[in-house]
Amino acid sequence: MEKYHLCPKFEDAFELLGKRWTGLIIRTLLNGQKRFTDISAAIPNMSARMLTERFKELENHGIVLRTVYPETPVRIEYELTEKGRELGAVMDQVQIWAEKWIE
Repeated sequence: MEKYHLCPKFEDAFELLGKRWTGLIIRTLLNGQKRFTDISAAIPNMSARMLTERFKELENHGIVLRTVYPETPVRIEYELTEKGRELGAVMDQVQIWAEKWIE
């Protein structure tokens, strides 16, 4: 049997994007800049700790940009970078596939 090797970049992408909640966070941010509470409300079953962890991962990979506004109280907003926005087409295709095949 021939052994099949996946592209390491493909594997890395699925490792990141396949983590629980990551796709939902990206899908939510495709609609524009949001505050932590907006995303938390949009994905109610995800804990605040998990959202914080996923945001850090997505920031570290250059997919999400975190902006802190020096106001009182401090306002923090999250948005997709160009790299993150390019995932929009991928998310659209996943949605099409899910509507066809997921019951």
